Amino acid sequence: MNDHSVHVQCQECPIRHRAVCARCDSGELIRLEHMKYYRSFQAGQTIIWSGDQMDFVGSVVSGIASLTQTMEDGRRQMVGLLLPSDFVGRPGRSAAAFDVTATTDLVMCCFRKKPFEEMMSATPHIAQRLLEMTLDELDAAREWMLLLGRKTAREKIASLISIIARRDAALHLRKRTGPLSVDLPLTREEMADYLGLTLETVSRQISALKKDGVITLEGNRHVLIPDIDRLLEEAGDDSDGGMLV
Repeated sequence: MNDHSVHVQCQECPIRHRAVCARCDSGELIRLEHMKYYRSFQAGQTIIWSGDQMDFVGSVVSGIASLTQTMEDGRRQMVGLLLPSDFVGRPGRSAAAFDVTATTDLVMCCFRKKPFEEMMSATPHIAQRLLEMTLDELDAAREWMLLLGRKTAREKIASLISIIARRDAALHLRKRTGPLSVDLPLTREEMADYLGLTLETVSRQISALKKDGVITLEGNRHVLIPDIDRLLEEAGDDSDGGMLV
């Protein structure tokens, strides 16, 4: 449902420098203002079901969502995460490819699909930005395949923390070298579910990373990372690898 209590001017949007509208000028932002609206979702609420007809596209402004696919026998497989500035929906495609579920409380900036498609056709740099974001998403999907398929439990935990930390740093225009800190948007139970691990394994590996000085914990969610390069090494990546810019 629409949440008219939430409205942010495009110029003041916290994700604008990374969103699909990053290169829009003032006139183009005014056009987008006329076609946009905000939607709020509670943690656990389904945003889109696979196969649903979509009359909007949009970007995650705050919060995190999961992309999942339900198999014929009813099992569900997570195939990725949507973080702030990530794009939801595909111009030119009428139906959703995956279930999209709010993992935390989430706010989306939505654009009515037909006007957005018309503006994209007439504004090449919007199409170019969307292409760049789609290629980033492809890189993220490949990273997710590696994360789920070939990494050890310790590497999986380190990878997930580094993915979220680097994206958070990029969103807030912080340097992604040296110390970083981030509030993890996932519970340990959710991390276990998404990574195909048990809760006990997740807790044990987080404690091991803390004991070895790779991370420091404040409470259950706030993570301090003294050296991001060391965390990337624990994840099986180098300082140039992993996702995402």
